[in-house]
Amino acid sequence: MRTSFPVQLGENTMTNKVDYQLELDRIRMDLGYDFMSLALAEPAEYDYVIRWKYASGNTNERYRRIVLQSGRGIAGIVFKTGKPFLLPSVQKDVKPDSLFNYPITKMENLNSIGAVPMWNDARVAGVLLGGFRGEREVTGEMLLALEATARQGIGDLNGKELLLS
Repeated sequence: MRTSFPVQLGENTMTNKVDYQLELDRIRMDLGYDFMSLALAEPAEYDYVIRWKYASGNTNERYRRIVLQSGRGIAGIVFKTGKPFLLPSVQKDVKPDSLFNYPITKMENLNSIGAVPMWNDARVAGVLLGGFRGEREVTGEMLLALEATARQGIGDLNGKELLLS
């Protein structure tokens, strides 16, 4: 399990690359989630696939093996629709035979999740997900705070949904 320290981050001056892991650790701590992950789209043979690339508060590395098509799984749904996704209680809201549609919940033992699109220059380029393992549930207000964080941008993802010419 990773430990994190709240720090103000920008770009790494040595390589001029953004440290998404540190950004994610800071966001998780600021918003109080047990788990936070960032999924990014990657080109595939005919379309895009979405992979969970970074995680904070994770219990293992299995999230890295999840590969989703647009419209599949939490990240795929958010990526395709460009809309936030709220699942307050996996136990109450998801039938046991449908759990396979939400592999990240199983891999990280999450009981409540919220996910928002990460915009970059008027297109969805990733998905930011926050979740809880215990009794705590993601609320509508928490989802709005997650969305506001995503709109500020993370690293190369500028958070801009609309481009004005």
